[in-house]
Amino acid sequence: MNDLCVDIGYKSIHHVGEQLCGDHVDVAEQDENSSVIVLADGLGSGVKASILSTLTSKIISTMVAAGLPIEECVETIAATLPVCSVRGVAYSTFTILHLIHNETVELIQYDNPHVIFIRGESNYDYPKTEQIIGGKKIYKSVIALEEGDLLVAMSDGCPHAGNGTAYNFGWKREDIVSFVEALTPAGYTAKTLSTILVDECNKLYDGKPGDDATACVVQVRKREPVSILFGPPSNRDDCDRMMSLFFSKAGKHIICGGTTSSIAAKYLRKPLITSFDFECADVPPIARIEGVDLVTEGVVTISKVLEYARDYIEENALYEEWSFRKDGASQICRLLFEKATDINFFVGKAMNPAHQNSDNPMSFNLKMNLVEELSKCLRQMGKKVKVSYY
Repeated sequence: MNDLCVDIGYKSIHHVGEQLCGDHVDVAEQDENSSVIVLADGLGSGVKASILSTLTSKIISTMVAAGLPIEECVETIAATLPVCSVRGVAYSTFTILHLIHNETVELIQYDNPHVIFIRGESNYDYPKTEQIIGGKKIYKSVIALEEGDLLVAMSDGCPHAGNGTAYNFGWKREDIVSFVEALTPAGYTAKTLSTILVDECNKLYDGKPGDDATACVVQVRKREPVSILFGPPSNRDDCDRMMSLFFSKAGKHIICGGTTSSIAAKYLRKPLITSFDFECADVPPIARIEGVDLVTEGVVTISKVLEYARDYIEENALYEEWSFRKDGASQICRLLFEKATDINFFVGKAMNPAHQNSDNPMSFNLKMNLVEELSKCLRQMGKKVKVSYY
């Protein structure tokens, strides 16, 4: 497996008064370490722009992921989308980021603001080759990627932010570059960086965007595995085997559930140190076992993590809640959303007697559903997720 991976995150805001965004981002997996990201910006705003950008991004990403040459893909879409007779511009512009084995990126840029490339926490002026494909002026770049590289693709709603209000001529690209450079050392995830950038655009628009604005961020980083143990196995005789496999995994280790943590403590021959200190009223306290990175309660804590995960892949409005709190759910979120690239779930299928009480609505099916839904959210974040049941 390639030691490098990419973290992809994006966010959009739509034109004031419109229900749909005229920008669209599509991500298509080509293989385990290769993917295609397309950011398309439909002309104008509203339903028409949304349809055009969605079609553009979906068609291009699908064709590139299928292995068709970039030139053929661009020529097809450029020929398909006519030029507006009034404005003299294409009905949809686009930026393509073709990540090959997470070692090389091929950039194809058509009428969108040029991708910002940060290397070593500073702007990198990468080479561009101008080509005419299907009568359209296309800029193409092929760049070897390094750990720590950061790419920011955006629609023209970002540099237009503040036009006539905060700035006379909008938020210039060089100002956006300086803004991103200042954020890079903080170590934010791609999703958080895109959220911060678009939120700043929204502020410059005074909360009333005069254009759709989208930012898509790609970070290159080394893989970081995290393993989660959730529930004891259905067969008690499998406890040692489950624990052996769990602790043999590289990276961070999280244990969720009281019974599960007791079994782990016994296996490690270390004391389980519990706590009654509630960092957050709706999340049970954490515990400690020497040799384990994080020990939490089970179902209630994971339910909270799932709530945060669903928000993270949408508006990311709850980031300020889990980004600094010390409760178990917040700590799991930071490990899974911000640190982990490869996540291994070890899920025990034993029935918990406490969940069979008629006064307690929780059930065995709830635990299985939590794992399934959380895994789905994590995959949408671009994580590699494996679930093993015992």
